[in-house]
Amino acid sequence: MTSDEYPVTLLRTRAEELGFIAIGFTLPCRPPFFDSFLSWISQKKYGQMSWIARHVALRENPERLLPGCKTVLTLAYPYSADIPTTAEGLRAARYTEGLNEDYHLRLKRLGREIENLISHLFPGSKSRICVDSAPLMERSLAFASGLGFFGKNNMVIIPGYGSYFYLAEILTTAFIPHQKPKPLESQCGTCTRCLDACPTRALERPYRHNPGNCLSYLTVEYKGPLRQDTGKLMGGCFFGCDICQEVCPFNKRKGMTSTSLPSAKEILDMDEPGFRRTFGKTAFARAGLIKIKQDIRAALLK
Repeated sequence: MTSDEYPVTLLRTRAEELGFIAIGFTLPCRPPFFDSFLSWISQKKYGQMSWIARHVALRENPERLLPGCKTVLTLAYPYSADIPTTAEGLRAARYTEGLNEDYHLRLKRLGREIENLISHLFPGSKSRICVDSAPLMERSLAFASGLGFFGKNNMVIIPGYGSYFYLAEILTTAFIPHQKPKPLESQCGTCTRCLDACPTRALERPYRHNPGNCLSYLTVEYKGPLRQDTGKLMGGCFFGCDICQEVCPFNKRKGMTSTSLPSAKEILDMDEPGFRRTFGKTAFARAGLIKIKQDIRAALLK
C-alpha cells in the first residue's frame, strides 16, 4: 500500500465499521446533470418545495458551502427493508424506520466519527457534514463518486445492493488522494417496472420525475387538502411511497411488515404534546401532526 492509498483505506475501513455500505470520493466540481436540474427548476416542477429553487449557485459548487473544500466524501447508509405498519395495516415508507430516531440525527452522529478521522489524518483541515438538508445535489455527487448509477426512477442504485439507503456527504478542506472515480452507466436496460407501477405517473418518462404528482411529496411536503382520489392511489401507505423501489429488480430485500407504529386511532386522537412525545425525534416530525392526520384519513378512505 502506498502512502497515498493509506488515508482512503483507513476511511473505508472506518466507514464499514460504522455500518456504511459504500463510500466514494470526488473533487468539488459542478455536479453531473446540473443543466438538467436548471431546466427542471425553470419549469417549476418542484411543487410547493420552493426551497429547492433557492441557493442554486451553492448547488453548483460544493466549495461555496465550505471555502477551500478539496474533497467530497459521499456515504451510503442502509435502512431496513421492513415496512412500518399500524395495527390497521396502514403503512409508512421504509426510510422512516418507524419510531426510530430521525436519520438526519443518526447520520450526522456517524459522520462525526469519519470527520474525526479526517482531522486526525489531516491536522488543521476543516470539514462539514451534510445530511439531506444542505443545498447539495446529493444523488449527482453519489453518481460522480462512483457509488452507483441512476435508475429510471431517479434513485441512485448500488449494484448488488439496491436503493434502500440514505446518503450523507462530508466536505473537507483536506485533499484526500484517491483514484478518479468512474461513474457507472445505467444498468436498467429495457426495464420500465418503476414507470409502469407509479400510481400517479409522477415518473413522466425514464429519469424524469415530477414531484408535484408524487405520493411521497403529497403525503409529506404538500400543504393543503389531498384530492379525493388520492386516498385510493395511496394504497394504504399514509406517509411516503416506496412503489418505484419495491418493483425494482435491484432491490432484492423485500422486507416484512412490522407493526411498529401506533394505531391509526391513537394517532388521530393525539394532541400536539402527545405527538411530540411519540414522534418528536422521528422522521414523521417534519410533516407534523395535522398533516399526518390528514394523510391517515385519506388512506382510510381507500
